[in-house]
Amino acid sequence: MSPVLTRPRATQHRAAQHLTKDELAQTPAGAMTVSVDCPAKTNLTLEVGPTHDEWGGRHALDTVYCAVGVYDTVTATAKYPGAGFSLDIEGTHLGDLAASSSDMRRNHAVLALFAMAEAAGRDPDVALTITKRIPVGAGLGGGSADAAATLLAVNRLWDLDWPVDRLRAIAATLGADMPFCVAGGFAHGTGYGERIEDITPDSPRGRELAAQGFAGDVLVGAYQSQLSTPEVYRTFDAVGAGEGDRNHLQAAAINLHPRSGRAVDAAAQAGARHAFVSGSGPSVVAFVPNDTAAQRVIDAWRADGLVDRIIRAKAPAKPLVRVSQ
Repeated sequence: MSPVLTRPRATQHRAAQHLTKDELAQTPAGAMTVSVDCPAKTNLTLEVGPTHDEWGGRHALDTVYCAVGVYDTVTATAKYPGAGFSLDIEGTHLGDLAASSSDMRRNHAVLALFAMAEAAGRDPDVALTITKRIPVGAGLGGGSADAAATLLAVNRLWDLDWPVDRLRAIAATLGADMPFCVAGGFAHGTGYGERIEDITPDSPRGRELAAQGFAGDVLVGAYQSQLSTPEVYRTFDAVGAGEGDRNHLQAAAINLHPRSGRAVDAAAQAGARHAFVSGSGPSVVAFVPNDTAAQRVIDAWRADGLVDRIIRAKAPAKPLVRVSQ
């Protein structure tokens, strides 16, 4: 079967609420609803350093982040005081999130809701709906995007009006990529990935990235299989970085998922300006200069079944916030 090609459009995302009858009874009439489309992330460069005990054994990272226009949508609706939180997840490609053993209390969006409630001194009386489009367990930061979207949604839902830096400080307590996902675009990340310096498009570094071909059309080659980030890091500790790899985790990801390596090579040979494994994989990202090159990459991936799904998007991307009653 040929890979399916999809073309996400942020302006088309309109996630409907799917509240149960009991949850509707817990939702005040005319309650505000905030929906946030949050893009996936990739790492244009990812240098992995030593582990640090003070970071819970995390590796030091030096990375250039780029948000890619494949969006998850988080919708947050106020509930009556004391009603508690609820979570609904929908989508075609849910991966492990669809498993009956999945603990929703450990979902990144729920953890972000709890963190916001604690910081604001409020109870988490919010109904959350996540519409998944970012592949799960794919090195594209889908869980981080969900957490960031929740922070942005609750910030507006509760009229907190907290600045990005404050939201990022909360996000940094939850995971490495989440502070970046709060604002998207381009950014330089250090520490374990949580220290973020934005790179604006009109800055010298932003213009340099665009000139190098890291802006515009992007193809994402996605897989039905997933990779565990801890397992990729353990493999990295054993095999190290590949010679010339801008993503130090790429060799480890390919060791665990060889199709990714073949997809990277095929995209480069077909005319992609850049092709690499995204983060800890297994997804492959290819930046293409024009429609002709994009079609050549798509044809190459399809001809040899090198990916399971092809998503065409734009980069860099930003979160989008919508409010309704």
